[in-house]
Amino acid sequence: MSVRVLHVITRLTLGGSAENTVSTMIGLAETGYGGPLAVGLAESDAVSLEDADRRGVRLVDVPALGREVGPRDAMAVMQLLGVLRRERPAIVHTHTSKAGFVGRLAARLARVPAVIHQPHGHIFYGYYGPRRTAFYIRLERLAARWTDRIVTLTERGTEEHLARRIGRREQYVTVPSGVPTAELRARAPGQGAARAALGIAGGAYVVGGLGRFVPVKGFDVLVAALPAVAAAIPSARVLLIGDGPDRAALLAQAAALGVGARLQVTGATSEIARCLAACDVLAAPSRNEGMGRALVEAMAVGVPVVGAEVGGIPAVIGDGECGRLVPPGDAGALAEALVELGLDLGLRAKLAAAAVTRAEAFSTRVANAAMRAIYDDLARAKRLT
Repeated sequence: MSVRVLHVITRLTLGGSAENTVSTMIGLAETGYGGPLAVGLAESDAVSLEDADRRGVRLVDVPALGREVGPRDAMAVMQLLGVLRRERPAIVHTHTSKAGFVGRLAARLARVPAVIHQPHGHIFYGYYGPRRTAFYIRLERLAARWTDRIVTLTERGTEEHLARRIGRREQYVTVPSGVPTAELRARAPGQGAARAALGIAGGAYVVGGLGRFVPVKGFDVLVAALPAVAAAIPSARVLLIGDGPDRAALLAQAAALGVGARLQVTGATSEIARCLAACDVLAAPSRNEGMGRALVEAMAVGVPVVGAEVGGIPAVIGDGECGRLVPPGDAGALAEALVELGLDLGLRAKLAAAAVTRAEAFSTRVANAAMRAIYDDLARAKRLT
């Protein structure tokens, strides 16, 4: 069986949505659902583009496709129509909100037989003001009418969409952002070796943060919590794994709080497993999060997590099973949870062991099987084979 697919995403940058998209494409292609990725190359970063190319993903440039809403969106629709005429896919699979609207509109105009949308989270809070958010919600309601399946990362994501009257329940299917758990464990060195490679003292209490340095990830809350953590645990330090536009602001914030020497930033890196292995705990103080792929990556290598109670994070952590939940934006509560795990070695070990087991529910194997089932069901319903 072979069914041609066109995937659409606004841009490829460091982060869960891009990694999930590429991983999903690779898994689907192995089962007969192959095709290229239409993407705005100009707004993508070189590391992510090179990674996709190395892994065999064919990229098709849509120059007008950009993150911000504006007049060029009409041109993006026209350019996508040109791609659709050339590629002639039976299924269009859009990723993230902006590409989701533009891509689904082009698919509707081109009368593509089947359309799947995967928001990889949502923009209902934590991003914009009320007026702009309300406008985007109206667009999502409209585009849902043109969609056969809407794929959310957790059940909570489905409920948050339905609460805003976006689509019908029968359109929704939950598929986690698949994490290569076994591969991460195989690549993770021992904690001592990992710390030596990063120049971190062996006896330090290391709190990690993984993701793109943008406001919605809440790393400013983690930095704000660091003085209180250090007061209780003198060896405490934060290792921020990644990069982004807020890097300078985070370093300045730490310096102003007197903890600049306790904050280390790796920059963009492919050595995620090594960096996570150096950590005792991972903090995810996000203001909004579709699932929390970084949490699963940490859990897979035996690192317990502390996350904000937003989006899909509670579904990942479970009922205190492998970490702690704290209110979003509350540096005091975050510090308290981090101190608890820093001082109680037995608790930390118990949560770490449970984390490894729970991570498997969000593995690439589980995600790929679930996505394959969606495609098979849609192919039968639409008689695409």
